[in-house]
Amino acid sequence: MHVEIMKPFLWVVPILLLVSILHYSCFVDGAPQVPCYFIFGDSLSDSGNNNGLLTLAKANYKPYGIDFPRGPTGRFSNGRNLVDVIAELLGFSHYIPPFAAAIGWKILHGVNYASGAAGIRDESGRNQGMRVTFNKQLVNHQNIVRQIVSLQGNNNSAAIQYLGKCIYTVTIGSNDYINNYFMPRLYSTSRQFTSEQYAGVLIQQYSGQIKTLYNSGARKIALFGLGTIGSIPFEVAMCNRSTNNVSLCSDNMNSAVQVFNARLQSLVDDLNSNLTDAKFTYIDFYGIGLSSAAASLGSVIFDAPCCEVVRETGLCVPFNTPCQNRTQYSFWDAIHPSESSNVVLGGRAYNATLPTDAVPFDINQLAQA
Repeated sequence: MHVEIMKPFLWVVPILLLVSILHYSCFVDGAPQVPCYFIFGDSLSDSGNNNGLLTLAKANYKPYGIDFPRGPTGRFSNGRNLVDVIAELLGFSHYIPPFAAAIGWKILHGVNYASGAAGIRDESGRNQGMRVTFNKQLVNHQNIVRQIVSLQGNNNSAAIQYLGKCIYTVTIGSNDYINNYFMPRLYSTSRQFTSEQYAGVLIQQYSGQIKTLYNSGARKIALFGLGTIGSIPFEVAMCNRSTNNVSLCSDNMNSAVQVFNARLQSLVDDLNSNLTDAKFTYIDFYGIGLSSAAASLGSVIFDAPCCEVVRETGLCVPFNTPCQNRTQYSFWDAIHPSESSNVVLGGRAYNATLPTDAVPFDINQLAQA
């Protein structure tokens, strides 16, 4: 495998930046910037919602969680995932609980609905087994909102005012490509739609879903673009098995993602223009990864996962010993970023390094808006 194929990896992390950020204290003293944080998405954000499901998309076993205080929790990482880092930066003194475990007054601080293998389209990820689709996550949130109204003394206006102060993040869409469009033997979408058409179909559905979230009281919403999925180790290995031109295969995937991301940026503009009492922002996952790659000193391993993986799923082989120099790996398994990468990705989503990292606001600005 040639290293040059790997250069566009999303989760390449400059080692000097890593060393400095990893000294950041896990929790911040004082009150959080916002009263609550609600999380939607896929395995990049899942903190345990898939643990009780019959699914291949599950990470509640060692070596997952090897660097997390509570060990394996269902996070697809060796330690903190993306939204854990964001929660810390927002000032929360605890991690946002998964919907599967969120009860009582805890829900007033937020809920994590994300589910590994979930997509914008309901059928995306079905090859992995059970998962909580984005549509179902929205239904779950509506249930939580009703409980919050009850906890607010059945004062609907007070509850809506409260929810409007919270941060909402959505990381969704990767499985609509990885576990749908680019699996032509299992899904028909690549035969039905060109990549341009498919991005349009996804964004049209996504637009309706985000408006449903808005109608449930959300007013500060960060939508994450997709990363360079054609360059993750799992997809590069797939390209190696299926074609003689790995670079072209990888480039085609990344080109499709760029079409989606461009449409998503336009959607954010439209939402900000039409729903003027809310603020939406776009987080450029793809661009953050590329600029990190350009700044890399070459000390980070970005063409291989830290743990030994199951070929069919790209997830860690259960109970195997992973690499020891985990802070030097961009990828934890063949799909998901390491904790070190999550620190950089979450840090730049919260406090943009470049103007293009977050448009028109980074999450810190969104919280203060």
